[in-house]
Amino acid sequence: MWDDEELTGAEILGHHTLGPAGGKGLSGPDGWRGGVRCGHPLVYPVPAEDLPVTLRGRAALGHHRYVGALFAFDLDVLEPGRRYTAARFDVTLADGGSRAVRLDLDGDEFGLVTGSPASGVAALATAAAGKRGGLLRRLLGRRGVPRAWANGVQTASFGWSWEDPRGRFVLPRTYGMHALLEIPAGAPEVAGLLSVQVETTGPGGRETAVLSDAVPFTEPLTPAAGPDGASVRLCMAADVVGYSRRGNAETELLQHDLVEVLGRARLAAGITDRQVDPQPQGDGQFTVLPYGIDESRVIPALLRELGERLAERDRGRAADETMRLRVALHRGLVKQGENGWVGTSAIAVHRLLDSAPLREAIKTNPSAVYALGVPDVLYRDVIVHAVQPPVAADFRAMTVELPEKGFLERGWIHVGPEVTA
Repeated sequence: MWDDEELTGAEILGHHTLGPAGGKGLSGPDGWRGGVRCGHPLVYPVPAEDLPVTLRGRAALGHHRYVGALFAFDLDVLEPGRRYTAARFDVTLADGGSRAVRLDLDGDEFGLVTGSPASGVAALATAAAGKRGGLLRRLLGRRGVPRAWANGVQTASFGWSWEDPRGRFVLPRTYGMHALLEIPAGAPEVAGLLSVQVETTGPGGRETAVLSDAVPFTEPLTPAAGPDGASVRLCMAADVVGYSRRGNAETELLQHDLVEVLGRARLAAGITDRQVDPQPQGDGQFTVLPYGIDESRVIPALLRELGERLAERDRGRAADETMRLRVALHRGLVKQGENGWVGTSAIAVHRLLDSAPLREAIKTNPSAVYALGVPDVLYRDVIVHAVQPPVAADFRAMTVELPEKGFLERGWIHVGPEVTA
């Protein structure tokens, strides 16, 4: 029986009383009362490539992220002779910049069918549910149950309702709903209020009952990642050439301009400041870019903007006033530790940045605004297939060997554009 798969243990956000709407029922203020168990919403990230096609372009702008959300609630057993004839479940998101971009009436609508999931979102929902498979089964079609109606799509206040005014169906006590939410890119959580309203019929007629107060919820967001929060990310490190030879006033200006130029380069690639947490290093900066980015789009856009902004800054300046950079990219499994990022690529990107070949490249090209180093894996996965510059022909091979640190890696160097008058 479906009603046997009720919310249990840690799944339950809380059990709350449903009382007569307006505080007075058919039998007065002490008339029929029941209750509802609201479940913790199950929230999981949805990468851009798994979104409906109509949303991928918006996701590429980088201003929002998308998450799937499974909601559930259980109604209490009614007294003999009374049954549910309508139920309504509403969600109001706390962040005004958030909204529901799709509300699914059942599992069929987003590809949750028996057997293998039929869509990327359904596959992600299945993986996220894990041992809470009962939440997904609530979304499958049930014979003799009225179909849900959805309201509030494209807004921050939305919900689902089930009605059986003629008594032809049996409303269940257990419910599950799925929504695709658009939230600000840097949002650390999904928070809001849950409301429930029911209608019952029995001795004395129909009666409406509601929650006296909406139920607050807050669910933290985490990236779709590996064990212990680790995930494959693109790391970027940059360092100002000749920084230590400058005076205090000039180094202060260099720090300001470095932060601004790198921020604008990321933004041009669709990555906002809210999505990253750059680690300042005085003459440089280290940044782990967001999970799930399209490197084939991000890398060319970022480098193009970086070159243009550096050239714009240095145009007309004397050679000893320019801000030229060594830049390195690397990709690998990293995780946030208590004092910074942990992972081989977080170390390797700095090995490339400080390597002798990269230092020599920027030294022997005094008009170039930057010199870039990338590992062989990134070159073969992204650069070889690039159609936007820099393309493979713009790179030359290098080997970075640091015996004292046990580091040996094949990489590639690209010398950026030159400053023109």
